[in-house]
Amino acid sequence: MAYLDGIKSIRDLPIENKRVFLRVDFNVPMKDGVITDDARIREALPTIKNALERGVRLIIASHLGRPKKGPDPALSLAPCGERLAELLNLDVKMPEDCVGDAAKKVVFDLRDGQICLLENLRFARQLKAFADVYVDDAFGAVHRAHASVHALPMLFEQRGCGFLLEKEIDALGKLVTAPEKPYLAVLGGAKVSDKIDVVEALLSKVNALVIGGAMANTFLAAKGNAMGKSKIEGDKLALARSILDKARDAKVDVLLPVDVIVAESLDAASGKVVDANAVPDDMMALDIGPKTVALFSQRFSGAKTVFWNGPLGLFERKSFSSGTFGVARALADCGAFVVVGGGDSAAAVNAAGDDIKSKMGHVSTGGGASLELIEGKKLPGIEVLRMGEPS
Repeated sequence: MAYLDGIKSIRDLPIENKRVFLRVDFNVPMKDGVITDDARIREALPTIKNALERGVRLIIASHLGRPKKGPDPALSLAPCGERLAELLNLDVKMPEDCVGDAAKKVVFDLRDGQICLLENLRFARQLKAFADVYVDDAFGAVHRAHASVHALPMLFEQRGCGFLLEKEIDALGKLVTAPEKPYLAVLGGAKVSDKIDVVEALLSKVNALVIGGAMANTFLAAKGNAMGKSKIEGDKLALARSILDKARDAKVDVLLPVDVIVAESLDAASGKVVDANAVPDDMMALDIGPKTVALFSQRFSGAKTVFWNGPLGLFERKSFSSGTFGVARALADCGAFVVVGGGDSAAAVNAAGDDIKSKMGHVSTGGGASLELIEGKKLPGIEVLRMGEPS
C-alpha cells in the first residue's frame, strides 16, 4: 500500500467557506525571542494560501518547545504570528490562549479569508468546537501521539493533509515501498544507538551504507582502529561488529572514512588530516577527510536513490565543516533522487550554500519523523488521517 492511500489532500477536502483547523509545525529555532530560521513557516505557506484563496476561516495551531508548567512567555508563538503576517501580507489574529473564551471569541469572529494563530498548544479536545475540517501539515510532529495530531483529528469526519505533509509522505514513502536501485543510505550524527532501528530496516533495502560523523568512530574502533580521544560508544562496539556482519551477509557494502580531520578539542581553531587508522592518542576525529569525501562522492555517482540522515562531522564549526558540505555538494550533483532526513542534515544542507537545497529531491522538515517512517513504523499522525469511520 502506498503511504498516501486513503489520505485526502487539502485540495480534495470540501473546505470552501468553512472553519478549518490547520495543525502546523512552527517549532522554529529562536534566540532571545527572535526566529533564527523560518523555514518551517515558509514550508506551510502553500497550504495556508490554498485555504485562504478558498474563503476559509483558518485556525492555525502549533506547539513550540517544551513548556514545563503552564504558559511560558519565552515559548509564545507571537514571533511566528508576526513572521507569518509579514510573509502573507495579512493580519494574523492571535488570542492569548489556545482554548477558553478569548480564543473562542477570536475564532468565531473570523470572516471568510481571515486567519488566526492559536497560542502554543499541547492538548486538544476543546479545540474540536472551533472548526468543521481538520488539516495536518505538521510532519515534524506526526510520529508523536500528541492530542492535536492524533486525538483531535479523530473527532472530525472531514480530515486530511496539507501540501507539505503530502510531499513528505510521498517522498519518504517511495524509499520504503519502491526505491529505485542502486539505493544508498548516508548516515552520520553522534551515536550508533540512535540509528540502530533505521540501520536494521535499511539493510534489507539498500545496496550500500555510507557512514560518517561520530558514529563512524565506533565502527572504526570496532574494526580495530585506534581512535585517540574520539567520541566512541564503548558499549556499542559489539553492536557495530554485528551490523558489519549483517551487512556482509546481506551483500550490502559499508563505506567508512579512510581519513579524518582531527584536533585536540571541539574548540580547536583548526585541524589536520590523518589516516583513519592513525588518530593520535591526544586527538579526536571531528570530520571526514578529503580522501573520504572523494571516495563517498565516487560511490554517489552511480546511485539512483539516496537517503541522508546525520552530518558527517562537526559542521557547525568552520574548521570541521568541509566533509559534510563536500558530501552535500556531491549529493546535489550526483543525479540521484536524494532525500535528506531533516534535523541536523537539513540544517547542514541550508548552511552549505550554493542553493544546494533546490538540487535535492526532497529535504524533510522532520528528523525523528523521517527516521521512523524509513524504519517502516506506522506514524500516529499519518495513520489517523486514513479515512475510515470517524471515531
